Amino acid sequence: MRSSNFDGIDVLRKSFRGQLISPGDDAYDQARRVWNGTIDKRPAFIARCVDNDDVTAAVSFARTSGLPLAVRAGGHSVAGFSTCDGGVVVDLTRMSAVDVDGGRKRARVEGGALLGAFDVATQAHLLATPAGVVSHTGLAGLVLGGGIGWLSRMYGLSIDNLLSAQVVTADGRTVVADAETNADLFWALRGGGGNFGVVTEFEFGLHRVGPLRFLTAYHSLDDGHEILRAWTRHMAEAPDELTWVCYLRLCPAVPEMPQHMRGKPAICIAACWVGDLHEGERQLSSVLSYGEPFAITKINLSYKALQAYSFPSPALPSRAYFKNGYFDELSDSAVDAILERAGQLSSPMSQLELIYLGGAVSRVPADATAFCHREAPIVANIAAAWTDPADDARQIAWARESHAALKAEFTSGGYVNFLSDDEPDRTADVYDATTRRRLQEVKRRWDPENLFHLNQNITP
Repeated sequence: MRSSNFDGIDVLRKSFRGQLISPGDDAYDQARRVWNGTIDKRPAFIARCVDNDDVTAAVSFARTSGLPLAVRAGGHSVAGFSTCDGGVVVDLTRMSAVDVDGGRKRARVEGGALLGAFDVATQAHLLATPAGVVSHTGLAGLVLGGGIGWLSRMYGLSIDNLLSAQVVTADGRTVVADAETNADLFWALRGGGGNFGVVTEFEFGLHRVGPLRFLTAYHSLDDGHEILRAWTRHMAEAPDELTWVCYLRLCPAVPEMPQHMRGKPAICIAACWVGDLHEGERQLSSVLSYGEPFAITKINLSYKALQAYSFPSPALPSRAYFKNGYFDELSDSAVDAILERAGQLSSPMSQLELIYLGGAVSRVPADATAFCHREAPIVANIAAAWTDPADDARQIAWARESHAALKAEFTSGGYVNFLSDDEPDRTADVYDATTRRRLQEVKRRWDPENLFHLNQNITP
């Protein structure tokens, strides 16, 4: 690295209230790690910010020095965009406050908050808003990509509940974006990813969410055609209160699982009902009426407890690689391919997820936000997850081969939050031509030099 890149570092240190972490510092190796262990990068320094002024200073330094700039909120980016080699990482992890106004059903959330903290704070008032399904996910990255969660069929995507955002822009300004102020930026932030600035605060509308009725059950892959066919028929007519997800995964080796199924590929169905628990019991019983389910669990639980239900293994994976696409419907050949790929699973942490959206998500006009593919109801996420670096090639190959097997069945589009770092060409698929042109116009206004390029990039 050239010393000229660091001419202003001493000035930055004098004004920076947080922590600047450089190679050689005791905290460096821990601070540079992100959730996905396949990503191993060495930034020039990490700016661990404590307030908006710190973020502005770090962004301005990156711009004037010409160094790459990455933004870390939760560090959960599967693609590894939360870090970089030889550049500046704007680390928001110390900016994680959540302020809930229960009377107004509003929440203000700093950009470094995790979903778990957001859920705990809002559920203290029996309130919530759709925000992912994994508690240790960073809120900011999830929301900027759209935000699919257990409450989405009822209340829409995370972005559909976003009221305003405070943003540090590429030129070092702090602006507020909402439906009336900087409306072009507000539109682009809702689905356009981290292309337009660092969001240091979000304001959400909240909904009353009390106890939920929740179900999990397993089916043999032999029942696969029946179950997946029933699932699509059922969900096409289901009320918004019902969410039913299918996970194709290996059966865990736990006592409640039949001995002969442990470690074998299976379909795990997971369903929840938002609303009256007695009606929820009736609705979930209808979900169980198909095939011959086993290892059935039904329970009433809080939304924050549901959010803690994430990976199929009790141990969290440390390495991951995702591929994804949308289905308009599941043809026989698509089901055949899904079941064949599920039969090739080798990691107890991997799964092929089938998420049925529709409901409130589909009723938002396609041009209302930058999340434009609302008409395709089924999202498929091919989520390879594991812990041993020696398994990298095998697990990544499973995901890539599974995507290749399904590619002809997918409709256009993709979910930006499920893309990996080797898919820059998919940006043109994620956003249709009209949306992409509009995003480029916003990019030219707010980041004409493409300072924020470590993302699924919209080039100005």
